[in-house]
Amino acid sequence: MRVGLIPARGGSKGIPRKNLADLGGRPLIAHSIEAALASRLDAVYVSSDDDEILEVARLCGARLIERPAELASDEAVAASVMLHALDAIERETGRVVCALVYLQPTSPFRTPGDITEALAMFESRAADAVVSVTELPHSHAPTSIMRLEDGRLSPFDLGKEILRRQEKPRLYARNGPAVLVLRPGLLRSSQDLYAGRTFGHVMPRERSLDIDDPFDLALARLIIAAGGPGLLAQAPSKRDT
Repeated sequence: MRVGLIPARGGSKGIPRKNLADLGGRPLIAHSIEAALASRLDAVYVSSDDDEILEVARLCGARLIERPAELASDEAVAASVMLHALDAIERETGRVVCALVYLQPTSPFRTPGDITEALAMFESRAADAVVSVTELPHSHAPTSIMRLEDGRLSPFDLGKEILRRQEKPRLYARNGPAVLVLRPGLLRSSQDLYAGRTFGHVMPRERSLDIDDPFDLALARLIIAAGGPGLLAQAPSKRDT
């Protein structure tokens, strides 16, 4: 069984009640639930300690997992939340989960296609994990990183020549991640999200926004007001100009 799991605790420091924040007339979490339900998953669950979030998730069509308070604290780790959910799902369904697809609710521009493509890579490559990544802007490449000490700048890596933009290697970083597909057996034995054979599903920058603070939420609202991330994809990248 291929299962989507959306973690959504009630507490949030950067944005109070973040998972229920309005984005385009819908709660933030609704965007992830709708994308998951439209993908190639067999079931979609929301794990939360918050009754209001669980009710919103139910109305959006997700199945529910009541998360204990100790797994909703600032100290709780993602692996523990996943393992608790896996046990609950397999008890409820009587079926074995062969692929757990972890979907952060803070990635509203992730599409059903991103989920389905990551899952297809997981299956076709016999992967232990597939994680979504996005290409780093050239200004974030290691050769562009500088130290700032007493106001004075110096290269971070003195052994590397700073290259022209066109010469810098293409590098990638996890985009939240928006999508993380895991093999449950390895997760149970290692409790490591990136153990074994891990592959990367590349997502464009316009779909990789991870809402962490008020600026991110304001930016997401502006993108939706401007017509959505699809319009951003029409603009040429700096590499192409």
